[in-house]
Amino acid sequence: MTMESATGFVTAIDAVTRHVNSARPDAPVRAEHPRPARLAPTRLAAAGALRRLADRIQPRPVPSAPRCS
Repeated sequence: MTMESATGFVTAIDAVTRHVNSARPDAPVRAEHPRPARLAPTRLAAAGALRRLADRIQPRPVPSAPRCS
């Protein structure tokens, strides 16, 4: 076994262990970094444009008529 594959193996095992343990209820919580307020108008405009595009590509279904008994 070469040194590169041994290092890769150890790195992979550490990464998998961190990933698996991150879903545990007692996992450490990292504080979320707030987004800068200066980007808010840009984000809102992009969200609106994507919503309109999504509605054009896949419009909402037409409501069905009530059934008569």
